[in-house]
Amino acid sequence: MKILKNFLILLWRIWFYILMAVPIIIFSPLLLVFSSREKWYPKVYVIARIWAFIILFGMGFLPVAKRHAKLRKKGSYMLVANHTSMTDIMLMLYLMKKPFVFVGKKELARIPIFGFFYKRTNIMVDRADMQSRTEVFQRAQRRLDQGLSICIFPEGGVPDDPTIVLDNFKDGAFRLAIMYQIPVVPIVFHDNKSRLPYTFFKGSPGKMRVMMLPPIPTQGLTQSDKRNLREQTRKAILEELEHPSL
Repeated sequence: MKILKNFLILLWRIWFYILMAVPIIIFSPLLLVFSSREKWYPKVYVIARIWAFIILFGMGFLPVAKRHAKLRKKGSYMLVANHTSMTDIMLMLYLMKKPFVFVGKKELARIPIFGFFYKRTNIMVDRADMQSRTEVFQRAQRRLDQGLSICIFPEGGVPDDPTIVLDNFKDGAFRLAIMYQIPVVPIVFHDNKSRLPYTFFKGSPGKMRVMMLPPIPTQGLTQSDKRNLREQTRKAILEELEHPSL
């Protein structure tokens, strides 16, 4: 029975990578054109959301989203969420109608097909390279000037220990939010770890709950407030993880 279950999960996992790759290949002519200029990014974003919908529903996932507050149509935000699964990217795209860009580690650019377009449209960072980290702020400023929001997973990656509910947060997202005086929006993914974990022979279709918590204002804050902002955001996400409200 276990062998059969593992075989079915294997097929289901292979299907996930097919769903990731095939839409990108189909849309690649449009993606190549629209990703050639930053001002055309909103068109790339529309395609990215279609891609996310295809993967989520194609895998049998049912997103259930709840928002504690409605975000303004104009203005930028710093979106931060717990990071537990490859589906975090897709669910974030599903949740947000307003275009944003990810700040992600450079290793994502190595993923075949996906990585090529991810690198062209989002902000890559090499955390071991000081110059790369400095350039992130410059590229983020340009994107914020275009009216986009920024998304960062502040844990810096998926924790190696699966028993960790929420790892410590790094400073980058909060430094940026204070620097540009944009609100921080805590977002909680409740089920992504159980739906498609990094443990290969685990996972299942089903409900994927996502909670958007009230934005945390940064107006008037300085870099000396960075730590408090970071811990306030982490506390809000952790409380929702431990005591789900949906």
